[in-house]
Amino acid sequence: MLRVFEAMIKPVGHLAHRFYFMVVCCAMSDRNFRDLLEVQWKQGKFLCVGLDSSLKKIPEAAQRGGTRETLVAFNRAIIDATRDIVGAYKPNIAFYEAHGDEGWNALRETIQYIHDAAPEVAVILDAKRADIGNTNLAYIESAFDHLRADAITVNPYPGKEALLPFLERKDNGVIVWCRTSNSGAGEFQDLMIGPSTPLGASKPLYKIVAEHVAQEWNANGNCGLVVGATYPEELREVRAIVGDMPILIPAIGAQNGDLEKTVQAGKDSRGKGMIISVSRAVLFASDGPDFAKAAGEKAKELHQAILRSVAS
Repeated sequence: MLRVFEAMIKPVGHLAHRFYFMVVCCAMSDRNFRDLLEVQWKQGKFLCVGLDSSLKKIPEAAQRGGTRETLVAFNRAIIDATRDIVGAYKPNIAFYEAHGDEGWNALRETIQYIHDAAPEVAVILDAKRADIGNTNLAYIESAFDHLRADAITVNPYPGKEALLPFLERKDNGVIVWCRTSNSGAGEFQDLMIGPSTPLGASKPLYKIVAEHVAQEWNANGNCGLVVGATYPEELREVRAIVGDMPILIPAIGAQNGDLEKTVQAGKDSRGKGMIISVSRAVLFASDGPDFAKAAGEKAKELHQAILRSVAS
């Protein structure tokens, strides 16, 4: 509907376009991240396509005159090919910030296109933000008000007090780093914390993060956690701690996470609760003119594999 309205007012000029974006903003004001996820989960959609659109890897068929145009054209083609299959999109801000104003504008246009073309699909900004509270207010304005993302990834290191500005945005998701997918994650995340006595054993740091988020941070029901598919046993432990809270699970595909083990460890008591993120394996399934078709086919293959694992 919004695209139809845009076409109607396009000939009118600049003022009409300003009005159009005001209408868009009003239309988006009632978006709630958790509600969007629940709608998709009810349809069996757990796949999240990570829009880690590396300019160097974008096929020639998607290349346009400039950086912004190329990134937007590629992302639009991927979105069009996958929007009926996915439960969320996750642009990683690094691949856009690297290109300055051109990349930043491409990110904003990409998120707006998702809202227009797939308004029922959540947008997770993978930015891993965290700072003192005052700085976080600026991060929030950028992510939620300017870019219009539905959720953002954050680092727990500053603690709840500093992250309150994120947590108080009831309609926006706050997805906290817990057990990351990289091979060196255990350097800090596996550190044993607390006394080991007959009355209480010490715990790895990632479990303490999970406990704090589940028990103290999630008053508005808008929190989630990041746990990599490369650690299915840790994923199972985190799921036991957080109950039916959403878990964003990267590292299927290029990082070789085991999909079946991931689903069995990550699904909640309802057989839902998962945001299974795949980036390169979908985006760059082909480097030829058929890149979008190949991306759609790979996404469909993963979607069906997830459903089989959920049912098993």
